Amino acid sequence: MPASSVMTVEGTGIAVRGNDIDTDRIIPARFLRMITFEGLGEYAFEDDRKSNPDHPFNKEKFQGASILLANGNFGCGSSREHAPQALNRWGIQAILSESFAEIFQGNCIAMGIPCVTASPADVSRFQEHVEANPTESMTLDLTRKTLTSSDLTIEVTLPEGNRKSLLEGAWDATGMLLEGADATKETADALPYVSGFKA
Repeated sequence: MPASSVMTVEGTGIAVRGNDIDTDRIIPARFLRMITFEGLGEYAFEDDRKSNPDHPFNKEKFQGASILLANGNFGCGSSREHAPQALNRWGIQAILSESFAEIFQGNCIAMGIPCVTASPADVSRFQEHVEANPTESMTLDLTRKTLTSSDLTIEVTLPEGNRKSLLEGAWDATGMLLEGADATKETADALPYVSGFKA
């Protein structure tokens, strides 16, 4: 079954401030031993939340938020896909940042999570807006490349290839491969250098 297209993401926001927040902070390494990603969401920012009771992910008013607002070089560090999995299973469906680590961004797109960027000034404006208005909904529109909440609208960017794959529902490479399994087998069977290895 093809992946659903991602044209808009709507919901409330949550701001996590700071540059260079790496994947080990998003999901500590000890949770990589989990066999599946189920339940990983409750451990998002686990160590930061324990050391800082005032962390946004601890606050009741931000529970249920679906758009994360971060700062520069978000998702740097290791390439673990557990980081976007933890955020998504906590409830995050889209991320706005000043910039992203490339592998983290790729892992998000492979899950259908848009990672969009904006200027530091615009990111800061939205972080302040969310902190002051935690229950106010916002809309990320990938067609218009905007993020809007009440009378506040900013322009966002993302690599055009990523945007196209999200809009066309082509972000789930594994799903597309499985969907075309019969055609893939037919092609492989017709290749002489593959058939030569058959028992």
